[in-house]
Amino acid sequence: MEWNIKFVFSGMAVLLTLVAFLPYLFSIIKGQTRPHVFTWVIWGLTTLIVFFAQYEAQAGWGAWPVGISGGITILVAMAAYCKRADASIHTVDWVFFLAALSSLPFWYVMSDPMWAVILLTTVDMLGFVPTLRKAYVFPYQESARFFVLFILRNTLVLLALEEYSIATALFPFAVNIGCLALLFLVLFRRYQLRTFHKQ
Repeated sequence: MEWNIKFVFSGMAVLLTLVAFLPYLFSIIKGQTRPHVFTWVIWGLTTLIVFFAQYEAQAGWGAWPVGISGGITILVAMAAYCKRADASIHTVDWVFFLAALSSLPFWYVMSDPMWAVILLTTVDMLGFVPTLRKAYVFPYQESARFFVLFILRNTLVLLALEEYSIATALFPFAVNIGCLALLFLVLFRRYQLRTFHKQ
């Protein structure tokens, strides 16, 4: 019975992943959106490594939405590159990229996927900082719907986990906190701006 419910939670999380990502991917293909290519490469790399770490740590069905998300993120990076989106690379991009890659030997040396997940989650959370800053100044340029979908998706990922540990739960939990912070900031700043313009 528990196996079946974990599978259902995982399937729902995969569905929400597709609902969140596919419109964004198609908007790139149509040339409507021009994301930063290297940022999406980093996010894809970190997410895929977390998937393998979760899988080794017995996350079971809960790992699969993360793996599919990582694959789609790499597709977003490829589509962005093919459509000649922003391909500029800054020093901080290389720092994040090398930090993500360093998780692999770190994992190998420590013989424990938990340390790779901690490092990758830290890299991912640092990636939220520029977005928080941008969301404060330009709250209407961020999609509240996207953040709501990802909060729901990561909650389902947590429910689908077959084994709970730092290695399996830290990444989806931390991303949920980041998405909640962004959602709150976007809604709060939109309210502030509406109130200011009414005065």
